[in-house]
Amino acid sequence: PTFDPLIVHVPSLERASAFARTIPPQAADLARAFWPGPLTLLLEKNPIIPDLVTAGLSTVGLRCPDHALTQELLEALPFPLAAPSANPFGYISPTTPEHVQTQLGDRIPYILDGGPCTVGIESTIVAFENGKGVILRNGGLAVEDIESVIGNVSVQLHSSSNPKAPGQLESHYAPRTPLVTGDITELLKQHKNRRTAVLSFRDNFDVKDQIILSSSGDLHEAARNFFSALRKLDQSGAEIIVAEFVPENGLGRAINDRLRRASSE
Repeated sequence: PTFDPLIVHVPSLERASAFARTIPPQAADLARAFWPGPLTLLLEKNPIIPDLVTAGLSTVGLRCPDHALTQELLEALPFPLAAPSANPFGYISPTTPEHVQTQLGDRIPYILDGGPCTVGIESTIVAFENGKGVILRNGGLAVEDIESVIGNVSVQLHSSSNPKAPGQLESHYAPRTPLVTGDITELLKQHKNRRTAVLSFRDNFDVKDQIILSSSGDLHEAARNFFSALRKLDQSGAEIIVAEFVPENGLGRAINDRLRRASSE
């Protein structure tokens, strides 16, 4: 939709400088520390970036992805590549070429197969206001990592209808099967007469349709598995998916953010 801005992808910080009016020192420090990687910088755009890409906003999200095939593509293009996740808007993000083929295969001419995503969730989006960093979307780069470079940052995640950046809508990343969050044991009792699927962090439950994100409690593994797991449970035939939040630190913040937006509550 035209109200949701896209991220513009570049192969390097040097190439990014052509598309932003200025790159604040903090933004440059983050780019040098984490590019290529799951970090998007929201900066004042140059006129060369069309308003259609930025939903009419004066800012543009710039990202340098950490993937050899994507880097090769971007180096070959004489322009930045504006691209959303390869899925119908609002649905679960794809993390494998097979996911893209399943949901868009009859609508696109080809897929560049770079294998499964190594991070599994979208980039962290950082803006800059009055000389301070502001996180607009939690993602594959932890808040702690960002603060280790530029100091304390604030967090502004939700926008009901006019997002400043991708992934800020209150309802997003959602399966078609209703999803509820909370204590899984209690939720299973509440929905004992329904076919219920379970998405747990590390514990096993006695149900047919269940996916454990990380039996060892590794948040990076959980993030890598999250969207794929949600997609499998959505296709399981269950009437409802029950899920629990993971620890609210590191990449756990991004996983919990996706759970809240995917919830039908």
